[in-house]
Amino acid sequence: MTGVSTEAKTSSHPRVWRLVGLGALIGLLAGYAALATAELVSAAVRPESSPVVAVGGAAIDRTPPGVKDWAIRHFGTNDRLVLQLGIHGVLTLLALVLGVVAARHRRIGSAGVLLFGVVGALAATGRPDSTSVADALPSVAGAVVGAGLLYGMSGRLQPRRSEAPVGLGATAPTEAEPARGEEEASWDRRGFIVAATAAAAASTGLGLLGRSLNGSQGENAVASRRRITLPAPASAAAPVPKGAALRIKEVSPFMTPSKDYYRVDTALVVPKVDANAWRLRIHGKGVTRETTVSFAELLRMPLVERNITLACVSNEVGGPYVGNARWIGVRLADLLRRCGVEPPSKGGPADQLVARSVDGMTIGSPVEDVMDGRDAMLALGMNGEPLPFAHGFPVRMVVPGLYGFVSACKWIQDIELTTFDDYDPYWVKRHWARRAPIKTQSRIDAPKPFARPEAGTVMVAGVAWAQHRGIDKVEVRVDDGPWQRADLAVEDTTDTWRQWSFPWKADSGGHTLTVRATDRTGETQTEKRTCTIPDGASGRHSVVVTVD
Repeated sequence: MTGVSTEAKTSSHPRVWRLVGLGALIGLLAGYAALATAELVSAAVRPESSPVVAVGGAAIDRTPPGVKDWAIRHFGTNDRLVLQLGIHGVLTLLALVLGVVAARHRRIGSAGVLLFGVVGALAATGRPDSTSVADALPSVAGAVVGAGLLYGMSGRLQPRRSEAPVGLGATAPTEAEPARGEEEASWDRRGFIVAATAAAAASTGLGLLGRSLNGSQGENAVASRRRITLPAPASAAAPVPKGAALRIKEVSPFMTPSKDYYRVDTALVVPKVDANAWRLRIHGKGVTRETTVSFAELLRMPLVERNITLACVSNEVGGPYVGNARWIGVRLADLLRRCGVEPPSKGGPADQLVARSVDGMTIGSPVEDVMDGRDAMLALGMNGEPLPFAHGFPVRMVVPGLYGFVSACKWIQDIELTTFDDYDPYWVKRHWARRAPIKTQSRIDAPKPFARPEAGTVMVAGVAWAQHRGIDKVEVRVDDGPWQRADLAVEDTTDTWRQWSFPWKADSGGHTLTVRATDRTGETQTEKRTCTIPDGASGRHSVVVTVD
């Protein structure tokens, strides 16, 4: 008896591991089928209703500001890709676990898939841009298909039972035969392989079809952008003055190419909006003539063209999230006055302008700032072309002197005049500042950190910015020595950054180079380091080099 029991235990181990392995496989198949089905159904609803996009957006909305800021610092513009990979990784792990559970408990495993469908549905309908319960359909449909597949496939793993006949003629069991009433470990291998292959192939087809249909929905937007010819501006930007751009290889170019311009936003999927169908509504407190304008109407208005440097509040001291471009658009103040809006300084009841994006983002700007004479605009073009989709096509806001999170609404579709007391936009709800003028900053572009220049004259150079105030001077310090004045490039406007250079007589050894800027109001960069939250980083940029 002991020998038979030991043999039974030994023979059961392969059976257990077979169930675990095959259960994990069917879990992956079920998860794959669920996502593929959801992708196809989202094409009939809208791409943003896809569960991965919806859950990703919900994760971004609920991420603490410090964590979000950390992700931007470490992953830059790849933070969305990292998030999506993380979501897919978590879903894969859950699919594996639910598949193993279903191999033993079919109903529990299948119910787990349905539960995650509910999570996806709630995330989709809870997004700021959700306008219908139809956004829940992709998650629900995917969960139903995934749960059904998991239930059916796990049933194929259950062993069949057979019992020897009882009565006359029955023979005694032998060692080669199972005992009377014992389980016979028998399952349909061929049927399982055929079913798994068919499920994988069908899921792949559904996913590819869904992706193709979702991609085709942006074709009208792409075509509308291609057909746009920006008219000559009524007020053109002056040519960049000679001497504004230094010919130093490592220094950022004075004009940032659109393809290299930084992008920081919360959109997992870049919205593709058809310019022909786009409309902007202007309404709220102090709006005596509520207005809805089309893209064609904006093109017919007097356009202004300006060189403006933008900066992200998530930019660390010396960070890359700042760039200079030539923008063309409609003066925002002129459009607001057409609607009867007056700034608070002239008796207007609204002190906050809330801009809403097609993806549900809300950004609040001080009405006084956008109407005080600066070149705040609804931008239609960037560097001589219609806006790229990633930078807000068809229309975005650009306000010199304010960080993007309180001014630079991309893919804008609604402007509401209200007050800071009455409404908290997206970032304010997450403990960022209500008002955020860009701080005076400077950066060393050359030499790079940990560079090893040769002894002699080393050109230290970079950029400085204080939008809407202008840069008055830049100074450089070597180690703990005195501050020495750098040479400033010619200024374009107070709304653009300014390049600078400093010929350093470098001697051998390790050195720390530090830069500080002073703006036209007389304010000099503080040496006190602060983090980006709530209204932008402060401090002085330094690099360490070793001179050979």
